[in-house]
Parts: sequence; structure tokens; C-alpha cells
Amino acid sequence: MDEKNESASTELAGCAERLAGAAEQLAATLAGVQAQYETLNAKVDRIVAAIDECLTKAEVTASAELQERVADLEKERDELQAQSQKGVRKTLAPMVSLLLAKSGVEAGTSVEDAVLDKALTMLSVEQRIAVKAEMARAGLIS
Repeated sequence: MDEKNESASTELAGCAERLAGAAEQLAATLAGVQAQYETLNAKVDRIVAAIDECLTKAEVTASAELQERVADLEKERDELQAQSQKGVRKTLAPMVSLLLAKSGVEAGTSVEDAVLDKALTMLSVEQRIAVKAEMARAGLIS
């Protein structure tokens, strides 16, 4: 029996040594996997940072371009408004004002078509058209 116990104990010691060796190999493999994991995480972090930087630069560039475009459009709008104000006549010619005053129409007010036609009956057709066009430019009729 001693021999059996001794052989069992030898086998048990051999198994324990093999298990210890396997545990060491497993620990070494796990350490290698952990190192790869950390390396991959570092690479992913660098990639994310690079993408964020590119996006930030693109957003800044796009924002600057849009702001510049808005400023250009506002300037162009202001110039067009100034040009449109130069070409608009706000008052009537003295002859038209006199003619309307004789007919009892106040200058600077909107005029109804019937009243205007009555006031302009003494003029020729061409003169009526010219007076109506001038009043339309002044915003007195539509």
C-alpha cells in the first residue's frame, strides 16, 4: 500500500506541476492579450482624436465660410436697397401736383381710380398715362 500511496502521491505531484505550468502559460497568454487590448485601445483613441480634429477643422472652416457668405450677402442686400432707393421718386412733378390740387385731391395721399380719372379728363391719353405712371412710381396708386 505504501507503494500505491507513493505512486499516487508522485502522480498527484506530477499533475500539480503540470497544472502549475498550465496556469503560468495561461497567465502569460492573458498578459499578452491584455497588452494587445491596451495597444488597440491606444490606437482607437488616436483614431478618434484624429477624426475629431478633422471634424473640428472642417466645422470651423465651414462656419467661417458661411459667416463670410452671410456677410457678403448682407452687404449685397444693403447695396441693392441703396440703389433701389436712389431710383424711386417720392414726390410728384409740380404740374401733376397742381393738376391734382385743382381737382381737390390732396398730394401725398392714395387716390381712388374714379377720382383720378375725373381729375385727368382734361389731359390727353398720353398725358394721363404719364401722370398715372408717375403716381405709381411715387406709390400713390397701385
